[in-house]
Amino acid sequence: MSFSTHVLDATTGRPAAGMRVRLEHEGAVVAEGVTDADGRIKGWQPGAGVHRVVFDTGAHLADTFYPEVVITFTVADPGDHYHVPLLLSPYAYSTYRGS
Repeated sequence: MSFSTHVLDATTGRPAAGMRVRLEHEGAVVAEGVTDADGRIKGWQPGAGVHRVVFDTGAHLADTFYPEVVITFTVADPGDHYHVPLLLSPYAYSTYRGS
């Protein structure tokens, strides 16, 4: 199983570079990093089960209603790739299972 994410700042229409992100499984941090210049993190290998990806949005957006965005998802097939993108603005966010 591999995991990737992409964060786009909807207020600027640009990638959210330099955002801290961590991946948790059963209460433990299994991976953490910072989005690259294109707002991406890739190559994490967390394994099966329920995971939480936590985005430090408050450090990226100075005036935001959501200082942290947490997305919980289930890895049903450990052989599959899981991509969880985040579209972010100060008062809203959206996500989906990408490819």
